[in-house]
Amino acid sequence: MTRLILPAALASLSVLTIGNSTVSAMQAAAPASAGSASPYTYADLADLASIAPIVLHARIADSTVLKPERAPGLAAGSTRFYVEAEVISLIRGSGPLAKRISYLVDLPLGSNGKPAKLKRKQPVLLFARPVAAGAAGAASTSSVQLVAPDSQIPWDPATEAQLRAILTELVKPGAPPKVTGIANGFHVPGTLPGEGETQLFLQTATGEPVSLVVTTRADGSRTWAAAFGEIVEGAGVPRRNTLAWYRLACGLPRSLPLSKLAGTPAEDRRKAAADYAVVLGALGECTRTRTPPKE
Repeated sequence: MTRLILPAALASLSVLTIGNSTVSAMQAAAPASAGSASPYTYADLADLASIAPIVLHARIADSTVLKPERAPGLAAGSTRFYVEAEVISLIRGSGPLAKRISYLVDLPLGSNGKPAKLKRKQPVLLFARPVAAGAAGAASTSSVQLVAPDSQIPWDPATEAQLRAILTELVKPGAPPKVTGIANGFHVPGTLPGEGETQLFLQTATGEPVSLVVTTRADGSRTWAAAFGEIVEGAGVPRRNTLAWYRLACGLPRSLPLSKLAGTPAEDRRKAAADYAVVLGALGECTRTRTPPKE
C-alpha cells in the first residue's frame, strides 16, 4: 500500500478532491441487467440518494489508513481511509469531473478487529455533495464531501440498477416529498353503523400537501389511499419499493399522535388511531441494513 502525504485540510472528515483532467458527466450507459438482488434495501439507497447531489461509480486505485490523530471524530470500531479512485461514471450531478479523485471514508473494522482492506480496482458507489472551492487547500481544485462518513458502498449491477430507478423518481416533477410527521386530521362517522372515514394531513419537508384517507364500510372492511398533492380523487396505495412508499413507510410515526386530532370526540380519535394502524400495517416495515445519514 502506497504511503500518501495528505494536505492538512484533508484530515477533516470525508472530503473528496477533484483534479484537473475531466470526464463528461453522465457518460456511462445504463447498467446491465442485474442477475441478483442488491444487498441493500430500497430504504438504504433512498436514504443516500435523496440527500446526495453527486453520485459516482468509481474504481479504487489506492488507499491509506489514517492514524487516529489524523482522523478527528472517528467513531469507535471504525478506520478512516484516504482513497484515490478512478471515476467510471457520474450517475448524478452536473459539470465535468476528474478522471482520478481522492476522498476520505470511514469503514468498520473487520471481524478480526483490524482495518478492512480496500482492494485495488474494487468498484464502489460514492454519495457526495459539493463544498466551497478551495476547501481542500488548493484553489485549482474543486471539492465534494461524502454525505455520510461511510457513504462509499460496494458497487454491483443490481445496486446500481435500483439506485438509478430511485434517482429517476427523485427528479420527476411532483416527486413525493419527505414526510416529517402528522399535521392534523379527523374522523367522520358514516350514515350507517360501522361506517366512517379518517382523513390525516401530513407534514412534509417542502410544505407540499400529502394526505391519507381511510374509509370503513358497514361490514368493517377498510380501504385507504395516499394523495401526494392537492387532488385527492384518484389517489391510491403506493407500491412497495417506490418513492411514495418510502416516504410514508420511513417517515410516518409508529403511532398516531392523538393531540393532532384536537376537538375530535374520544371515540372518533380511537377509530382514527385504528385506521392509522391499518395504513402502517399495509405499508410494512421500513427495513434498513445501515444507519441513515444525517441531513
